[in-house]
Amino acid sequence: MTALYTAVATATHGREGRAVSSDGKLDVQLALPAALGGNGEGTNPEQLFAAGYAACFASALGLVGRQAGVDTSEAAVTGEVGIAKDETSFALEVVLRVELPDSIDRATAEKLVEQAHQVCPYSKATRGNIPVQLVIE
Repeated sequence: MTALYTAVATATHGREGRAVSSDGKLDVQLALPAALGGNGEGTNPEQLFAAGYAACFASALGLVGRQAGVDTSEAAVTGEVGIAKDETSFALEVVLRVELPDSIDRATAEKLVEQAHQVCPYSKATRGNIPVQLVIE
């Protein structure tokens, strides 16, 4: 496989530092969330992952929608990334909440969401590694 694009970002000082992309378009202060004992005055890896996964999944939904002749351009995907302790350290879990136009019937919506889950690169990367729940709202 040959990469069509490679994103490059550097993080310094872990969860209490800064993350910057090589082109400078992403430059964020990182902070541990208040729920985990931090000050919450910056973004965190889970928020970045949630945003990336939601955007990628929405694009995959657009692709499968076009292939099926269904307009999914008004779809919205909300990513929720949870972090919890597991047997050895920490683990992630994901919920993707998909909102589709009312003009798309439930059966078609379910089919498109499942197809998007098969082609989305984030879904492929997480499959078998972390639980991902798909919710059609």
